[in-house]
Amino acid sequence: MILGSDPILLTPGPLTTSPATKQAMLKDWGSWDAGFNAITGTICRDLVAIVNGTGTHECVPLQGSGTFSVEAALANVVPRDGKVLVPQNGAYCQRILKILKYLGRAHVALDLPEDRFPTGAMVEEALAKDPAITHVAQVHCETGTGILNPLADIAAACARRNVGLIVDAMSSFGALEIDVSKHPVDAVVAASGKCIEGVPGMGFVIVKRDVLEKCQGNSHSLAMDLHDQWSYMKKTTQWRFTPPTHVVAAFRAALDQFLAEGGQPARGARYAANCRTLVDGMKALGFRPFLAAELQAPVIVTFHAPGDPAYAFKDFYERVKARGYILYPGKLTQVETFRVGCIGAIDANEMRNVVSAVAETLRDMGVTQIEPLKTAA
Repeated sequence: MILGSDPILLTPGPLTTSPATKQAMLKDWGSWDAGFNAITGTICRDLVAIVNGTGTHECVPLQGSGTFSVEAALANVVPRDGKVLVPQNGAYCQRILKILKYLGRAHVALDLPEDRFPTGAMVEEALAKDPAITHVAQVHCETGTGILNPLADIAAACARRNVGLIVDAMSSFGALEIDVSKHPVDAVVAASGKCIEGVPGMGFVIVKRDVLEKCQGNSHSLAMDLHDQWSYMKKTTQWRFTPPTHVVAAFRAALDQFLAEGGQPARGARYAANCRTLVDGMKALGFRPFLAAELQAPVIVTFHAPGDPAYAFKDFYERVKARGYILYPGKLTQVETFRVGCIGAIDANEMRNVVSAVAETLRDMGVTQIEPLKTAA
């Protein structure tokens, strides 16, 4: 889908963007300009519609990476005397726990292996044991491994126990279904440089309106105060502080392409085809995915590294990069792995080319034993 000399980014974001998205960044905007503020307004409207939250939820955009918005959601939605349950099965769940520690919010982890997801029954049992818990913070797609956590099941458990749910949808928003009209969610957090296929630099929190109205005074930070940002935008249509103008313009272009493609169902179908093509091709080379197929999200795939002594990730990475593709290192501690993303402005044909590039690289490196070592070196 992409033409040009730049390497294709096979990562969970930043990711490869289309020429139209890149082109949108060539215009300068004034941050108080009515035209620019109108763009922000239409972006917020469309983002809320993607999760079927029109009429019940508000979108609050923030400058910075997705983690900024995750922290803002936790700091605002959870009152200072609240307590958060975090089902933990990967690196980004661990990041939520670290944020909560910094914020001084009481929290407890529901620890699971990296290749197992939490069920609604597990969450409900944890909530029943600790009535002090007011919220659950759940990563939807944990890109440390690529596992897809069962959002609908967990949302139903939260609803039964009358606790709030905050969803880190950083790597699922726009690709996988999230319907806040069916599954009660207090906040959905995502960012511009992920499955909508914009560029990094802007996050957003889609918050239930009645929850947002009660957030005033919860935030530890002026810059991350969602209630203050929302109130100011309602009054003026402007961002409180200098917005990432070029990022916003690119995000509008990316959203236009997302909608023209057919929205979430079509975007998700393309990514699913990418994932199937990648996994089938890598299996044919002898690679083994870390996750069972029923756990795998069509966003990023973790593969066991070859056990051959000739294999070294840094060399492998540079050689594949020279062939036009940037892979991602593994995030697991017990076994050596690497990751390959399936998202961005790419299609299944590009994934076949990736597999060919990996095969050529292994031949050049003299790697013949693809079967992984049992433990990390």
